[in-house]
Amino acid sequence: MNTVKPTQPVRHLVQVHYHGMTPGDPRYPQVLDVLATITSRVHALPPDAAVADLTGAERYFERGPEGLAQLIRLRTLAWTGVATTIGAGSSRMLASMAAAVTEPGGITVVPDSDEAIVAFLHPRPVAALPGVGPATARTLTQYSLQTIGDIAHTPLATLQRLLGAAAGRQLYERAHAHDPRTVTPHALPKTTTVSHAFDRDELDADTQHRAVLSVTHQLGARLRDDQAVTRTPTLTVRYADRSSTSRSRTLPEATAHTPTLTRTALAIFESLGLQRARVRTITLTGELGDSASAVRQLTLDPDDNKAYRVEAAADRARRRFGQDAVLPAALARFGDRR
Repeated sequence: MNTVKPTQPVRHLVQVHYHGMTPGDPRYPQVLDVLATITSRVHALPPDAAVADLTGAERYFERGPEGLAQLIRLRTLAWTGVATTIGAGSSRMLASMAAAVTEPGGITVVPDSDEAIVAFLHPRPVAALPGVGPATARTLTQYSLQTIGDIAHTPLATLQRLLGAAAGRQLYERAHAHDPRTVTPHALPKTTTVSHAFDRDELDADTQHRAVLSVTHQLGARLRDDQAVTRTPTLTVRYADRSSTSRSRTLPEATAHTPTLTRTALAIFESLGLQRARVRTITLTGELGDSASAVRQLTLDPDDNKAYRVEAAADRARRRFGQDAVLPAALARFGDRR
């Protein structure tokens, strides 16, 4: 493997997964505050994770990556009662992958050496690489590229012919453990999130689509109740192996209109190319804006105006008779909506 040692000092990063955290959980800001007592470079990954750069904290606390991970685990549990699973490595990619293969409550550290990185990466399936979704994994396996080691030993030009220039290069770089992404601290954005967790890992495409319809129905109603809008909805699909894929779309204008949110979320879901994927949870998140500042583009389409009037009437019925008073026909007996 052509792993190139960085010329700057080695970074040590951790990815922390918080157990039992649900979308909108009030404990999430608290666990981020705990992480900030170790390092100021913390990047939130709501609803249940965060990544942090420990470079500099090692000298202050006189501990290596594993010692700092243990300190994070102990402080988080003692101060918030939340258990954690932690992965550590010299890049965001390695920290994320280490956390994904760690048993709940454990810590996995990928040592900073070519031999250790190769031993960690090469045996893993191609789907374990961040950015490789089910559709890309199927394409690679059709050409007998089953593991990350297979990709690492494949010429860049071959990968680019299979996946395209940009995607092929990114895959090649990540298979060789090159991930230049840094941890950029930022304030946790104001968001609202709805989620549907299946009773079992769901394979049926129709049921998955109905779950997408369910979360968009809930998100739209919540936004309108809160007099808020969103312009950037994010759909997250979590799979049976605890990995997940998130995609966002920026709308032409901010909205709380359920049909618009539904069309957008379904388009995102279809773009993932899931076929026979075992889905555990589907989550839809919207970054919030004030509806008073939103501008709705005027239209001469009577059907569009009628849809807004019907939606307003449905909202009035929900407020009077309960959340399930008016539902799309496809959700009439969909089960437990979360």
